[in-house]
Amino acid sequence: MRAATTVVAAALLATMAAACGAGGGGTTTGSTAAALLTTGPSAPTSVGPVATTAAAATVTAPATTTTAATATTALAGPGATPPASAPPVGAPPTTAAPTTAAPTTAAPATAAPATAPPAAVRYEGPDGFVATARPIDAALRARMEPTSWRPGCPVGLEELRYLELGHIGFDGAAHTGELVVHADAVDPIVTVFQRLWTAGFPIRRLRLIDDYGGDDFASIEADNTSAFNCRYVAGTTRWSNHATGRAIDINPLENPYVSGGRTEHPASVPYLDRNAGLPGMIVEGGPVVAAFDEVGWGWGGRWGGDLDHQHFSASGS
Repeated sequence: MRAATTVVAAALLATMAAACGAGGGGTTTGSTAAALLTTGPSAPTSVGPVATTAAAATVTAPATTTTAATATTALAGPGATPPASAPPVGAPPTTAAPTTAAPTTAAPATAAPATAPPAAVRYEGPDGFVATARPIDAALRARMEPTSWRPGCPVGLEELRYLELGHIGFDGAAHTGELVVHADAVDPIVTVFQRLWTAGFPIRRLRLIDDYGGDDFASIEADNTSAFNCRYVAGTTRWSNHATGRAIDINPLENPYVSGGRTEHPASVPYLDRNAGLPGMIVEGGPVVAAFDEVGWGWGGRWGGDLDHQHFSASGS
């Protein structure tokens, strides 16, 4: 009986030992797999498929996507039909247009159009002298065409300016007259008339030559001071400086054109003697010549041969 008990006990001990050995091996394998899930690919590879599967899950987990199309496809799974609202698989991602705030930079000030005519300019001297200059408008064009200006003249109307100028008359009173000159002659002419106003030099008449039908001879006979007139130099087919608005004739009866000691205008005969010292005469050393010298314009009274005492021009001819 004791022997049988011994045999049974031995068998039980052997069975328990075998069971303990088998249970211990399973416990070790489970601990190693848990370690691999934690540590990733650096865990031993001898563990077998569990370790390999854990590493793949860690490395290949897709990164978070940023487009709606990709996110929809991933959620639906391979082969699934996307919702009707989703773009087809493979289409370029669509992103909402960014909201752009209105520019905060203030719009630049609107400049006057390049073709806009220049504005009128007013000049005021220290002793009551006033002058204005403005472009040729439609009403003035109608007055000038075709007497002093017409198509084919060497300058266009847009190059000319209409001047209203203060001046002293032969009566000693202040008057306002008018001239048309080239735009680049405005400052010189205004400067000269300011000097003549201050000096009290008298000017008989200051009207556009259009009041005389554009006729230079008729304007001279009226002792009219004039500037622009689209005409040739007398006796030639060469444009006069008056045709560009860069010349002026002042008090033409008192300051005649003299050729061979003669003048074509009987009223100018008393002024052939340039030492007479009569009112309105232009002489060397006087205020008119000095004023034009100041602005760089030449005087016909200094020419050799024929002399044009009334005439001043930007070119000197």
